[in-house]
Amino acid sequence: MAQPSNSFSSYDSVGNREDLADAIYNISPTATPFLNGIRKGKAKATSHEWQTDSLAAASGSNFVIEGDDASTDASSPTTRVKNYTAISDKTARVTGTQEAIDKAGRKSEMAYQVMKKSKELKRDVETILLSNNAYVAGNDTTARECAGVEAWLATNTDRGSSGADPTGDGSDAATDGTQRAFAEANLKSVIASCWEQGGEPDTIMVGAFNKQALSAFSGNATRTQSADDKKLVTDIKVYVSDFGDLVVIPNRFMRDRSALVLDMDMWAFSVLRDFQTHDLAKTGDTERKQILVEYTLEAKNEASSGIVADLTTS
Repeated sequence: MAQPSNSFSSYDSVGNREDLADAIYNISPTATPFLNGIRKGKAKATSHEWQTDSLAAASGSNFVIEGDDASTDASSPTTRVKNYTAISDKTARVTGTQEAIDKAGRKSEMAYQVMKKSKELKRDVETILLSNNAYVAGNDTTARECAGVEAWLATNTDRGSSGADPTGDGSDAATDGTQRAFAEANLKSVIASCWEQGGEPDTIMVGAFNKQALSAFSGNATRTQSADDKKLVTDIKVYVSDFGDLVVIPNRFMRDRSALVLDMDMWAFSVLRDFQTHDLAKTGDTERKQILVEYTLEAKNEASSGIVADLTTS
């Protein structure tokens, strides 16, 4: 078959309207489970400080003589620790022309860009909070930086060969070691260590590869497949340990080489200036808006949590 002679087709026309769907499809992930899951605190200075303490070791020989004078037990001071607030921002700039023209998928270009950049900023904050980054005090030419989770974890750790713990006060980063496969024995060891220190870990946070590795742990269970619903369950959403149940949460914005064992109540997102949007000075035919937050990570007591570090990621 052939098109009849002199037929005027869509290939010939120059006046057909475009077919552009009035929607924008974006699958970039925006979930920030650590930021959303920890407590929110208030910082009042760029150097945010708090105190930690611990009890004396339990004694099995605390016996006193009847009628004896009481002896004074030694007391230890609290430990004062700190983290610096960091400033993170995103800025949108849109020309007057772009804001005025008819657009598909959004009415206001500026509103759309602010929405996008707000989500991008939240992803950045999640990545920073979970990082192996030491704090930086900053100065007039150097930005302040806050210490991330991995720079605090020093008590309950399981690292590959040549890996080294940080000091545990946020002042230095951990040293990465030789990567190795994620083994259930490593995880059980860290959970037990957290419990022995007095922690109550409730969350295991891992990247995609090691979430699948964890789901392959056998534990004490036998996996079965139901012929009725034709489903094979391979996912572990809750890890039931000897020391409590821990929710397993995959996180796209943490280091894939680490598995974090977290007591979520012992961490806080402390803000000096909460998420805010404000107009910047107009210098021409454009509009600018800055989205900004000033914050730090408060590690209330790092011994409550732990890490299985230096894991393979492929």
